[in-house]
Amino acid sequence: MLVIFHPDATAAQIEAVLLRIEQTGAGAQRVDGAEQTVVGVIDADRDHIAALELDADPGVDRVVSVSSPYKLAHKHRHGDRAHPVEIGGVGFGGPDARFRLILGPCAVESTEQTLSAARACAAAGADLLRGGAFKPRTSPYAFQGLGLDGLKILAAAREETGLPVVTELTDLREVEAVVEYADCIQVGARNMQHFPLLTEIGRAGLPVLLKRGLGASVDDFLLAAEYILTEGNSQVVLCERGIHANATPARACLDLAAVTVLKEHTHLPVIVDPSHAAGRRALVEPLALAAAACGADGLIAECHPNPSLARCDGPQAITLDALDAFCGRVRAVAAAAAAPMPV
Repeated sequence: MLVIFHPDATAAQIEAVLLRIEQTGAGAQRVDGAEQTVVGVIDADRDHIAALELDADPGVDRVVSVSSPYKLAHKHRHGDRAHPVEIGGVGFGGPDARFRLILGPCAVESTEQTLSAARACAAAGADLLRGGAFKPRTSPYAFQGLGLDGLKILAAAREETGLPVVTELTDLREVEAVVEYADCIQVGARNMQHFPLLTEIGRAGLPVLLKRGLGASVDDFLLAAEYILTEGNSQVVLCERGIHANATPARACLDLAAVTVLKEHTHLPVIVDPSHAAGRRALVEPLALAAAACGADGLIAECHPNPSLARCDGPQAITLDALDAFCGRVRAVAAAAAAPMPV
């Protein structure tokens, strides 16, 4: 952070600001230019310094932030290189990584339903299998998932198809069970700022798929990732899944601009969830194609053997007979977007 003073700032005004900065425990480096004095704030608690509102102090012209609030998630940590993440042997991100598809039902409802979906996903070329054993629902009366039995069903599906499993963790008490049965822990939008949960997940050691909260800014999103990264877990995949917007005709507004911004500023892979943004089946593929075209590293999408009977999010689930064509079209757009421009 830089504190830039007016050209006519007095020595007393500058010294007063220096004192306020140093009282927070931060360092201050003063540079006296020909016209203005600039003070660089170092080793500071960003929020503490911001709370001082130094731009309102006498003599101060303006305060400029020169570093991001997220340290480990920023691309400069890896020399502007994408940082690949591996989930069950499947690589996400990095210069040579393929566009990845994570497919499966919203919720694990039964062995038959999950295995049927998993077989179709594998046949269509999915890279990972998704499925919720624990479901955070708006209504306490809605289906909450099968819990441990659901995790065991997912493990059986992985055994049969070879697809690594991604499943959501919603409760600190279920960390050990999810780590035992899954290959990747998903953090849903509602839990993006459940900081104790993020900390425990960071310590758990499994790769993490972190979804953006419904009202979260890009900085909020990356700071949530920072909670996981600071615990020594660098295997984080970011997921844009749509944000609240009253004007959108869909369930949520899929913020593809955020995908581009995230890839500019972070080394972490970025994927998109078109299903939750769409809310209805007809919109899923167009949003998926747009995500592939804008440079996302992959998709996570929902499918179901019989969406009309699904206990969770049936209207947005792709039917199994449509999966093969869906995957083919999305991969074709992703390949075209990644191809070098003709000279």
